[in-house]
Amino acid sequence: MRKSPMIIGVCILLSQLSCNSEKHEKREETKYLVTSPIKKDTAVVKDYVCQIHSIRNIEVRALEKGYLLEISVDEGQSVKKGQQMFHIMPNVYEAEFQKATAEARVAEIEYDNTKLLADGNVVSANELAMAKANFEKAKAEVMLAETHLGFTNIKAPFDGIMDHLHVREGSLLDEGELLTTLSDNSKMWVYFNVPEAEYLDYITNVDRNSKQEVGLLMANNKRFNQTGVVETIEGEFSHETGNIAFRATFDNPDRILRHGETGSIIMQVPYTNALIIPQKATFEVLDKKYVFVVDDKDVIRQKEIAIAGELPNLFIIEKGLSEKDRIILDGIRMVKDGDHIETEFIEPKSVINNLSLYAE
Repeated sequence: MRKSPMIIGVCILLSQLSCNSEKHEKREETKYLVTSPIKKDTAVVKDYVCQIHSIRNIEVRALEKGYLLEISVDEGQSVKKGQQMFHIMPNVYEAEFQKATAEARVAEIEYDNTKLLADGNVVSANELAMAKANFEKAKAEVMLAETHLGFTNIKAPFDGIMDHLHVREGSLLDEGELLTTLSDNSKMWVYFNVPEAEYLDYITNVDRNSKQEVGLLMANNKRFNQTGVVETIEGEFSHETGNIAFRATFDNPDRILRHGETGSIIMQVPYTNALIIPQKATFEVLDKKYVFVVDDKDVIRQKEIAIAGELPNLFIIEKGLSEKDRIILDGIRMVKDGDHIETEFIEPKSVINNLSLYAE
């Protein structure tokens, strides 16, 4: 039996209405997982580009004029305190020392003779005082000549590593001419700049009675095998960058680190009573972060938030939320501002402990 077109059309219409009704019911039955921010003590790991300096790095300069007679150590060689490094031709200074010594001997003899005469009341006390003054001056000239002679033999003031040579044997040196530099690498000072906001986070949360430990990521992206401590913070912020310099000290027993290296400081900044939410509950619009807050009537409201710090899968909230707020955890791409939804509340602790289970 053949069905009329009108009957067929009615059947199709009823079928579509039925499907739309089922979809509408399914949409109404959808429940969205919501949770609340949680407060807890935590720490954020931050890294800062740093400059590595030897605890002592000095310029070694010639203290006297003359020809460089001998270089006793090579570039990059380790030296011990008191070890000879350079020797300047001493002939002129040896002669000056011998001359000063002889003049001092003459002045001593004159003083002794004058003293004998003064004891016999042959000469006045003033003449004796003059002879004594001449003798003291001559002794001072000896000490000065001896000092100049000593400057021709340049020794290491501390244990260290000699850097690049700026002169060669036979060079004619001027007074003050740079010979090389010497670095004490037993400990290293590592400098890094911290923005003002992060400095305030650090200074208001750190324990003043204990030194903050930090790590060092070297240029090869490997972590240095020693832990450092933040020992000092400079007194002023840079007007140009808005940063302030921190200095951390690292032991360097294997002499791995050298003066002038670069790396990254890894520092944990503690946060007390930090307000934390899952990162997946946020979305971004024009470089600003938002969450969907559900009010007491289960209506969604879009709300801007400010981020104070970042943890794996979590954000620390600076402003925009409180512990009492309810935020959508899942399905933020399926809703919009002003929607009315069915919700299922998940305890914040459960969300944090099982965050990977709530992946979209």
